[in-house]
This record gives sequence, C-alpha cells and structure tokens, in this order.
Amino acid sequence: MIKEFKEFIMRGNVLDMAVGVILGAALKAIVDSLTKNLINPIIALFIGQVDLSGITLTIPGTKAVFGIGNFLNDIINFLIIAFVVFLIVKGFNKLRDMVSSTEEEPEALVQSQEELYLKEIRDLLAEKNK
Repeated sequence: MIKEFKEFIMRGNVLDMAVGVILGAALKAIVDSLTKNLINPIIALFIGQVDLSGITLTIPGTKAVFGIGNFLNDIINFLIIAFVVFLIVKGFNKLRDMVSSTEEEPEALVQSQEELYLKEIRDLLAEKNK
C-alpha cells in the first residue's frame, strides 16, 4: 500500500497539480491585496467608501443582513484571477505554437529540384518493392 501511494505521489500529474494549487493560493493572496489596497480606493473615489465589505443591505423588520460589499470584493477578485489565468494560458499557447513551428521548420525548408527528384525516386522504389 505504501509503494502504491509512493507511485501515485511521484506521478508527474500529481506534482504538477500540487504546484498549481500552491501557486494558485499565492496568486489569491496577491489578488486580495491588489483589490484591498489599489482597486477599492479607486472605487472609493466614486462611492465614498474604501472598504466595500461595509456595504450591506438590511431588510427592515428582520435580522437579515446581506453583505453586498463582500460579494463585490469576491467578484473583483474572481475577475482579476480569471484575467491572469487567461494571460498565462494565452502566453503558454503562443510559446507552444512557436516551439512547434520551429520543430516543423526543417521539413518546410525549400528543397532543390535534385532533392525532390531523389525523393520521388525513393518513393517509387519503395512502392515497387512492396
């Protein structure tokens, strides 16, 4: 059982996922700070409140209090994290395309007529020998 657990932990996918979770937690802390220290003060210029978590909606005659400000903070955090992940994926795809295009480049190079004829002869001989 310990051997199986060790094999499971040492898989590349599990390690990649663990790194992703750790980096995600660190990114969340940065985004929380960005929202609290930069975005909320900018919003405060328009609504007059720095801390959005103080915005609440209370229904008269009940004890129900809705934390609209906390919800707005969470939406801002989500949008920032989603945008950062979008940029990371977009950059990764661009890098992957660049790498794959350089791998295919040698085949795409212009060949001389002599090379083309030799390849045709090779292919014809291969068909004949089948």
